[in-house]
Amino acid sequence: MISVVIAEDQALVLGALAALLGLEGDLDVVGRASNGQEALALCRALRPDILLTDIEMPLMTGLELAAALAGESLPTRVMIVTTFARSGYLRRALGAGVRGYLLKDAPAETLAAAIRTVHAGGRAIAPELALESWSGREDPLNERERQVLRLAGEGRSSGEIARQIHLSEGTVRNYLSEAISKLDAGNRVEAFRLARDAGWL
Repeated sequence: MISVVIAEDQALVLGALAALLGLEGDLDVVGRASNGQEALALCRALRPDILLTDIEMPLMTGLELAAALAGESLPTRVMIVTTFARSGYLRRALGAGVRGYLLKDAPAETLAAAIRTVHAGGRAIAPELALESWSGREDPLNERERQVLRLAGEGRSSGEIARQIHLSEGTVRNYLSEAISKLDAGNRVEAFRLARDAGWL
């Protein structure tokens, strides 16, 4: 049996994925998480073969989750299942050690087959994304710039961001200024939109 943990913040999608995979005789859904931190705790405790995760989730994104699992050398292989068909996301996912990247509109049998492929040591990337990923612009942001821009895009002030990530307000402003400059944007709102649309957040 291939053990699977599913991380998805939309309850209906989480239930549907678990039900679909439960129909497969060789797949065993051993845990469900509604945010990235829950998923990380489940992977530490259960050490599943596969983690199936969305990208956009509360507390920790799927990409941050993949990086955390890789950093802890856990045996779990990560697969992204998302609605975001953006080349920037795929590049970052591959850089974080993700082994599979599929879109949510893929047929159930495609997802099950992809899980088996990744479990066997292979990769499973949606073909339409694999081609597109190498045609897009390189992500110019570093991790800190990405972090402060994401928080700014949620409407937080420089002071609020500084308190949340334990930096000085001046340092946060510097990171935001760098991100705005790199993206050739007029302000933080435009920079957030450009980075989000490119899949860099």
